[in-house]
Amino acid sequence: MTPPVTNGVVKGWCPDAWRPMMAGDGLLVRVRPPLGRLTRAQALGVCEAATRHGNGQIDATTRANLQIRGVREDSWRPLIDALLDLALIESDPVREARANILVAAEWCVGDDTHRIAEDLRARLAELPDLPGKVGFAVDAGPTPVLRDASADFRIEPAATGQLILRADGRSNGIPLSPGTEVDRLIALAHWFVESGGRANKRMARHHAPLPDWATATTPPAFAATALKSGPHPIGMALGLPFGRIAAPALTRLLEAEAIRAIRMTPWHVVICETDAPFQANPAEFITDPSSPFLHADACVGAPACQQATVETRALAHRLAPHVAGRLHVSGCAKGCARAAPADIVLTGREGRYDLAYAARAGAPPAITGLDAAQILAHFGAA
Repeated sequence: MTPPVTNGVVKGWCPDAWRPMMAGDGLLVRVRPPLGRLTRAQALGVCEAATRHGNGQIDATTRANLQIRGVREDSWRPLIDALLDLALIESDPVREARANILVAAEWCVGDDTHRIAEDLRARLAELPDLPGKVGFAVDAGPTPVLRDASADFRIEPAATGQLILRADGRSNGIPLSPGTEVDRLIALAHWFVESGGRANKRMARHHAPLPDWATATTPPAFAATALKSGPHPIGMALGLPFGRIAAPALTRLLEAEAIRAIRMTPWHVVICETDAPFQANPAEFITDPSSPFLHADACVGAPACQQATVETRALAHRLAPHVAGRLHVSGCAKGCARAAPADIVLTGREGRYDLAYAARAGAPPAITGLDAAQILAHFGAA
């Protein structure tokens, strides 16, 4: 069986395991671990599969997914079988496409985040046919942490502590009674489709008035700051430079340390569940919470991405220590590495870079047509 490959030219959707995307370095296969968690055995299995069937490089996405890179077309089906054996993907491609659920990573078994996410996973068949990028955030802890992460339907706390359902792009949410959270979310997803949301593709771009039963009256609680690397109540949080994990590096870490599981987050940080403190290799993982690389985003760039026209990560690595605030280097105007604005944005265009301030990738630039040397000189990094 050969994969239903998309060449990456079509915009407005994301790859998954059953619908890989062709990139410059081979097929890109996305894995959505249930509740963002991989046991030690699952993580080691992903490393083995990424090495055997791909190029050994794994990306952590801003939706807390994994992307196995460089997969050969004749290895796609064996990779799918390996992921099924690891219980990391759904056997039904439709369920897998719908399982675009981001959860607050610090959930505990039985808490609201865990309960609601598991309920939603069990009821995926009740969701309508949604556009490919539409996703859900279950952020039901005492303080919301996923405010800047991409999601179209959000379950999060209000300032009162009561949970609300908030449509992305709306400032207020719908108060929820315990046990009705997924009922309301599924109903709002159906309203989105029935009111023409598919044409707009994302909730934030869909401005139809909410139905009467979904009158949004309650503002969400103030959000917590993003997770940084360092000791964590669950164990240890480790940063991933530009969201990249090399399978051999992760294998060495898992084999050397008493790590029960790893939890993915949307901030290029993984949480290692462990009772024993450890020191990770700083050449492979970010261990310093003040590292400038925790404030830098860069997509894979050229030549690994067919849409990128410039190199990204080497430039971002040199530039990050010289930039105050958030840095985003994007190989093209799509801005896959960061949807939110950044203080400094470099966007690739026809082999050179456009520079913008306090903007998203592809925004109107302040300076156009720069090469890497000019950029480094501009920021005193030459």
